[in-house]
Amino acid sequence: MSQNRPFASLATDFGAAYSAICAGVIYKIAPAANVLVLSDEITPYAIVEGAMLLRQALPYLPVGVHVGIVDPGVGTPRHPVAVRTGRGDVLIGPDNGLLVPVAEELGGVVAAHRLENPAYRLPAVSNSFHGRDIFSPAAAHALNGVDIAEFGPATGLLPLDLPAAAVAAGTLTAPVLYTDQFGSLILAAGPDDLAAALGDPPYGTALEVSWDGGSARVPFAETFGKVAEGEPLVWVDSSGRLGLAVNQGSAAARFGLSDAAVLTLRTA
Repeated sequence: MSQNRPFASLATDFGAAYSAICAGVIYKIAPAANVLVLSDEITPYAIVEGAMLLRQALPYLPVGVHVGIVDPGVGTPRHPVAVRTGRGDVLIGPDNGLLVPVAEELGGVVAAHRLENPAYRLPAVSNSFHGRDIFSPAAAHALNGVDIAEFGPATGLLPLDLPAAAVAAGTLTAPVLYTDQFGSLILAAGPDDLAAALGDPPYGTALEVSWDGGSARVPFAETFGKVAEGEPLVWVDSSGRLGLAVNQGSAAARFGLSDAAVLTLRTA
């Protein structure tokens, strides 16, 4: 990372005000840093959604110190950690699986250490705002050149337990990973799974999408504008996953679906 103006990013489920406090802590300790608030709008407590955002976004950002905080276990025995990746980034956040997919995307985990050294925390640590008191100070000190080994003992990382798609001849069954801000349902499946199940259907193929309590006939389309406004589609999102969307609308609202849904796709 650049030593003239080291780069940091911050992604949280805190909302704007609490995320701004975290950014302020980083700036106060590392005033030369360039801090980007990548998102303060991750759905609260949605670890999988946060993990998928980090995995999709961080490869496009400069090498730097990246803080990810979706931490429903704050104040419990879960560990705050710093992770060095093969690309050279430092990832900072809770050890709840959030950082694992993006670490793998950035060249794998080279080292991981717990954030236990009080020299790299704020003097007073609350039970419920570790983003301010632990994660942001550690990020700032990493930006200032402190090696993550100084933060605390080496540790392993808890995996992220992602659901998997089930592929069968003529049928693809995929859990919903998360619902994005537009109400599109992002699935635990990609185009390779669709091809394996349905024989690589071309764009325009009509699919039957079913779930517990309902079904819909939906085209497999390149992008939203390939269907009329207000009409549904199955498409491949920018992270390479299949999704169910509505052009200029919400698939979650239209079909009454949530992150707990499991969708089954067949050729109509």
